[in-house]
Amino acid sequence: MKTNQTILASCYAVNPYKGSEDAMGWNFICQIARFRKVIAITRENNRKNIEKYIAEHPNGIYRNITFLYFDLPYWMRFWKKGSRGALLYYYLWQKGIVSFIKKQKLEFDITHNVNFHNDWTPSFLWKLHKPMVWGPVGHHPLIPSQYLNMYSKTHFIKDRLTWIVKNFFWKFSSSLKNTIKHSGHIWCMNTSVPEKLNLSGNSYSLYPSVATEDFKQNEEIKLKTGFTVISVGRFVPLKGFDLTIRSFIEFISQLPEKDKAECKLILVGAGEQKALYESLIERSGMNDFIEIKEWVERKELMKLYDSASVFLFPSHEGAGMVVPEALCFGLPVICLQNEGPGEFINNSCGITVPKQNYKKTLEELSMALMRLYLDKPLRKKLSLGARKQYVEKFSWEKRGEHLNEIYSKMI
Repeated sequence: MKTNQTILASCYAVNPYKGSEDAMGWNFICQIARFRKVIAITRENNRKNIEKYIAEHPNGIYRNITFLYFDLPYWMRFWKKGSRGALLYYYLWQKGIVSFIKKQKLEFDITHNVNFHNDWTPSFLWKLHKPMVWGPVGHHPLIPSQYLNMYSKTHFIKDRLTWIVKNFFWKFSSSLKNTIKHSGHIWCMNTSVPEKLNLSGNSYSLYPSVATEDFKQNEEIKLKTGFTVISVGRFVPLKGFDLTIRSFIEFISQLPEKDKAECKLILVGAGEQKALYESLIERSGMNDFIEIKEWVERKELMKLYDSASVFLFPSHEGAGMVVPEALCFGLPVICLQNEGPGEFINNSCGITVPKQNYKKTLEELSMALMRLYLDKPLRKKLSLGARKQYVEKFSWEKRGEHLNEIYSKMI
């Protein structure tokens, strides 16, 4: 049921052709528009792809969306290159957007800071003196030191320095305190957020932010021939690809030669640690069993999911956009018990492994692979459970319904 409310949404990252934060921005805007009018403010560099997609994919829902584009002057952003400086620029962009909105003399009922933020980066939309929604808000915990040992000391130092900066904001930022104080509702992505921000009562909801469109609608989930393990993400320490590679090596090394032939690990991604992972695969003599694919087109990625048997994702992050994609295709998920995927993977759809010493973690991840390889009835059961988990919790429509409930309670 549509209402007369208009939502003003700040969406730093929006690109309907991409995944991750960009996909979240686009899909959240569309889900808001299912029930209400939305004024979506994003960066100027997103305009081309947004307008191209709208032209190529006509949809009546666009009548409820007004896009406005804002960027800081060149002299305030010339130093930003890709992801370098992104958080600082985002902070400045959030501050600058308030005066931009006021100049437009827009009429709206609720403000919503939608994406590209976490529990230590403040929003400034409360200065518009309207009911405000903040989130989904995430929390990235410290990466346990045992999981950084194979990487350069720089990564350990960087992770700890970032933690110091976060703690400064949590303890001393008046802007963050005002964001929390003036938020009518905070959408928390995991249990660490309300704990860290000391939230209570009805001021927040606890609900995963990640979702995906349904690529397997009305299709039967079948057990695949062979045993293909897949993992997707940026090749950075946060994603835990060293655990992925080493646990697969440990698993396949225990198999008889005739069984090894039907097993394969496919890593889809790119990033600074690619050479390290290639070296690890080469030194282990696993080139015949482990394949690295550079980032592929989204359609190609969906084909890879569809041909796989298991999704192995021992990431240390607080979310994981690729997990709903895996669940959508009925892939049992093996991950760590943490504040990210570990909070929405259970024994009906996958296997979780506790955070512990490095060797024991590898051992339990490889044991999980072995269980799924040997026990086909279990694999089939978890595949059906993965698909069920997706349908019940991880479609974009579910996110839209949650948003609708939040807004309905605001006024």
